[in-house]
Amino acid sequence: MSSTSTPIRAGSSTHVVPASAARELQSSTRAMFFLLLLQFLLGMIVNLYVTVPSTHPGSSASNYFGGLVQGVPWAIAHGALALQLHAALGLALVLFAIRHAIVAIRSRQRLWQTASLLGAFGVIFAGFNGGSFVNYGHDVSSLLMAIGFAVAIAAYATGLYVARDADGLGRQ
Repeated sequence: MSSTSTPIRAGSSTHVVPASAARELQSSTRAMFFLLLLQFLLGMIVNLYVTVPSTHPGSSASNYFGGLVQGVPWAIAHGALALQLHAALGLALVLFAIRHAIVAIRSRQRLWQTASLLGAFGVIFAGFNGGSFVNYGHDVSSLLMAIGFAVAIAAYATGLYVARDADGLGRQ
């Protein structure tokens, strides 16, 4: 095996992934994990200490996506500081999750493809429900946001756990 490739075992097969892609996927997954935990803490602060006004651009919009396009920028520009940080980090997480999934797809490694796509789904699902909560204030949107977070954390953690031997983390 050359120094430019790393074996990753998934089930009974071994796939060779370029070392740079494996390192990038593992480091960006760790970053996603950390940012998701930060996002969770910001969300708890928003949940406990911020009241989103019932009337703002995008609130009670009849068109869901049109409301998101108005409500999320409003939250970033005019919400309470914790809400601004939470919404801005949420948008950054969506972009980062999509980029992570693209790198995983290009790696042609099924483990990372699955983990990254499930993680991206969870992040995007949480983001849409976060925007829904800002605009409509329904508690179920907050629950769905938490479920999206849990899906993303579980997917990224599973990816790191299964691929841990690729960079020696699983060896003692």
